Amino acid sequence: MSQTATNNTSVTILERFRGPPTSGHGGYVSGRFAAFGDLAPSESAEVTLRSPIPLDQSMSALFEADNPRTCRIQDQDTLIAEVRGVMLDLDVPAPPDWSETLAAAPRSAALMPNINPLLPGQQGFHPICFCCGPEHPEGLRIFVAPVDRQVSGIWETQAHWGDAAGNLPHAFIWTALDCPGQYAFLAEGIRTGLLGRMTAKVLTAPRAGARLQVTAWTIEVSGKKHLAGSALFDERQTLLAYATTLWIGRQPLTL
Repeated sequence: MSQTATNNTSVTILERFRGPPTSGHGGYVSGRFAAFGDLAPSESAEVTLRSPIPLDQSMSALFEADNPRTCRIQDQDTLIAEVRGVMLDLDVPAPPDWSETLAAAPRSAALMPNINPLLPGQQGFHPICFCCGPEHPEGLRIFVAPVDRQVSGIWETQAHWGDAAGNLPHAFIWTALDCPGQYAFLAEGIRTGLLGRMTAKVLTAPRAGARLQVTAWTIEVSGKKHLAGSALFDERQTLLAYATTLWIGRQPLTL
C-alpha cells in the first residue's frame, strides 16, 4: 500500500450492530464500508474483512493517492477492511415457494436451543447477532431454514428502519444477505468460520416495513474457503439484491 493515503472521513459501528459479542456484524459493516467505494454503474462493491471490527470506536476511511477507487478502513495502525469495485456475475436460483418458506421457519437452526456449545441455555449459533440472533432486542430477526436445496426465510421489516426516503438502508440489506450463507452450509452439515469477504449488488432498495424473502445456497468449497450466494426478493418474488459471501475456516458441528 502506498504511504500517500489521505484520511477523508471516519466511520463508527455502534454496539447494536454486532455479530459476535465484541465485533461488528460482517454484513452490516460491509454495507457501511461499501458506501466508500467509488463504483462504476455496472460494478458491485467487494469488501474484504481483515480484522475484527471494533464497536463504538471511530475508524478512518483512507484513499490511496495513486488508486483513489480503492478504499481501506483503518483502526489506527490496524487494517480492518478493504473496499473495491468488481463485476459480480451470480446465477441466482428461483426462490422457494413463499408458503413452504413460512412452514419451514420453525426448523431454522437460528432458533434451536443449545446448538452452540459455547453458549449453553441460549438459542441459535449467534443469539445476539444483529441479523440472526433471536435474543438481540433490536435485531433484524432473519431466521432461514432448509427449503428445496436452499435456505429461505421471510423477513418482516419495520417501517421505523427506513432512511430519509422511507427505504431500507443498504447496510440493512447487506446484513440480510450475510448470515443466510452460513446457514446454507449448516444445512449441508458444515459449520463455517468467519466472514472474510462479501460482494453485493442492490438492484432496488425496498420500502421499510415490507415483507421480504431471503434465500441462500452453497456454491463451492476450496480448502478453508466456503463460498455461498444469497438473494433478497419482494412478496412477488422479484429480485431486489444479491451477494456472495466467502467464509474462512471450519468449526466442529454440534447439533
